[in-house]
Amino acid sequence: MKTKILENKGLLVFLLIALLFPLFSVSSSSVLYTGTLVLIYVIITNGLNVLIGYGGQISIGHASFLAIGAYVSAIFTLNFGISFVLAIILSGLVTALIGFIVGLPAVKLSGHFLAVATLGFGVAVPEVLLKWDAVTGGFSGLFPERPIILGVVYDTDLKLYFLALGITVIVTLLINNLIKGRIGRAFVAIRESEVAATSMGINVPFYKALMFSVSAFYTGVAGSLYAHFIGFISPHDFNINISFTVLAMAIIGGLSSKIGPIIGALVLTFIPQFTDHVPGLSLVLTGVAMVIVILFLPEGLASISGKFKRKSQRKRKNAFFTNEERVKAGEKSVL
Repeated sequence: MKTKILENKGLLVFLLIALLFPLFSVSSSSVLYTGTLVLIYVIITNGLNVLIGYGGQISIGHASFLAIGAYVSAIFTLNFGISFVLAIILSGLVTALIGFIVGLPAVKLSGHFLAVATLGFGVAVPEVLLKWDAVTGGFSGLFPERPIILGVVYDTDLKLYFLALGITVIVTLLINNLIKGRIGRAFVAIRESEVAATSMGINVPFYKALMFSVSAFYTGVAGSLYAHFIGFISPHDFNINISFTVLAMAIIGGLSSKIGPIIGALVLTFIPQFTDHVPGLSLVLTGVAMVIVILFLPEGLASISGKFKRKSQRKRKNAFFTNEERVKAGEKSVL
């Protein structure tokens, strides 16, 4: 219960900082650009957290779901004149359908076998997009237009930032409600023990496929937002490094945590901004951060505040007992 209260407070603090963030970045559009990118990664990591953190399944091919969402949105808006709002919903639904299809054969796999299967999917999709140049543009890529909602053109960094923030808040609320509901409880039960989940009447194969579908849906939404935010997409933008980066965000931030995806996205999006002058340094720091977190903070950086609080409570408890012992010792000496 206390952990949930801390996480809810953390979400409110993040929202407050996010709302005030543009005030501190008016002098630099690159800072606002990075902030928008952080929000997009928060959505992706939230989607991955549903699969790994709450469902206990592994995926190292999530960049492919991101690519599918981006290309679906770009193709619908450019070729069919569909509005951005409808395109982002369709991107999520199409990606969710593909995620469900991918999840069906994956339900019989686990551990490193599932990791290899998702890796194969992650490698295959960019190659398909590259060869299907009649639709995707191949090497030339596509140039999605800026989002237009109710006649408002989101053509500035500030407008795009607040659009990304609004979508991030909606996605976070939807995922939190999902996890608290019957579907979320089924996911957690499967993560804890598939045998026990089956004995409770949970259709494990169906819910495993559903995990992939839900996770893919939110990643597809992020892909749509990414495409219209960047303004250009090509198959090389969705390589396997993106999948590893998002996985690292989920692990470093903290799996099965509300605030974890936000912390992970913040850390691993801003690290390259300070280390881009040294080639490869950001990858090294990411690897080092993952090793440190896995060794000393298995529950991620989101667990730090809880650890400090428990430590202070133990100190207060020990101090209380020490005072009691002193009082008893004083009573004995008087007697």
